[in-house]
Amino acid sequence: MIQLIRNVKVYRDGAWRPSEILIAGSQIEAIADRVQCDYSGLEVSDGKGMTAIPGYIDQHVHVTGGGGEGSFITQVPPLKFSAPVKAGVTTLVGLLGTDGTTRSVANLVAKTKALREFGLTAYCLTGNYNYPSPTLTGSVMDDIVFVEEIIGVKIAISDHRSSNMTRESLIKLASDARVAGMLSGKPGIVHLHTGSGKAQLDMLFDIVEHTEIPIWNFRPTHLAAKYDAAIRFARLGGYIDFTCDPEDMFNRTALLVRAMEEAPDGLVTISTDSNGSLPIWNEKKEMIGIGAASIQALHETVRAMVRMQHCPLEKAITPATENVARALKLYPAKGCLAAGSDADIVLLDGDLNIQTVYAMGRCMLRDGTMTVHANFED
Repeated sequence: MIQLIRNVKVYRDGAWRPSEILIAGSQIEAIADRVQCDYSGLEVSDGKGMTAIPGYIDQHVHVTGGGGEGSFITQVPPLKFSAPVKAGVTTLVGLLGTDGTTRSVANLVAKTKALREFGLTAYCLTGNYNYPSPTLTGSVMDDIVFVEEIIGVKIAISDHRSSNMTRESLIKLASDARVAGMLSGKPGIVHLHTGSGKAQLDMLFDIVEHTEIPIWNFRPTHLAAKYDAAIRFARLGGYIDFTCDPEDMFNRTALLVRAMEEAPDGLVTISTDSNGSLPIWNEKKEMIGIGAASIQALHETVRAMVRMQHCPLEKAITPATENVARALKLYPAKGCLAAGSDADIVLLDGDLNIQTVYAMGRCMLRDGTMTVHANFED
């Protein structure tokens, strides 16, 4: 299919310029002031003067739902296909959390495959909070090498729900993931849930200082409460990920803007923890409440960075587009709008509301209405 989106604004050559976007199949063929195409079957759509940005990438999504940390009745439902589309998320990485018992890597891979069949770009991570890591094949290395969707491994550190793995165990896990990534052409990352424990990132600093494992193989997340350690990590060359917080949007977005100023360019990313359980703990580590994260928080955070912190839109989107695409070795296929990139496009109206979403050239949402419908969704 050949499509032409007319009358949109695209950030190129240092400014937001009136543009046309030509899509051939799943990729962007051209972006220019005016695109000439004489193909008789050309499908033309009017962008209505909206702003076009790259589709968002959310690298921390509990696609099968978060485990019940307050018994079975607190399990979070799986992610619905329409949720990321309406949130402008065209690429995501699924993972497990505390629960690797009633939720499995097999279940996770199956859900990831389903999202791919519907037209999103989806990957996942083997493992969960536990060590030794639960896997699909019996080996973290084999999972990454042989399972197309799996690009790395998840583990937890500095958390009362973790397995309190040793330094040597984390070195072995990271080494396996790194080599597996090299063998399969994948990132081979160790994605770390970082809890509120006293050690913070100390083990990572020790490993990076005393071994040959590159710092970028480690991807710590949930770093807002560990800001100083996060900036130190970034200044050593590591990616740092902050979780969106719609309950405290002003302070969280202020922190993000500050981090983007203090960390080296391109090393700050954001993610949602979508469909993960959000337990509230007292000082005795007893759960006194629970909620669930939403994938909508990614765009809400970007918009708040613009509205509340006066961050230019072209800069505000980078932690959810270009930076994370580079971190996952997906750039420039993902994370930007350019000839040769995947046609993952989000159109925003004047109030920065998401109106239309293309994923791999397929229009999933038009003028706020889903055009692709999943089974068992209303």
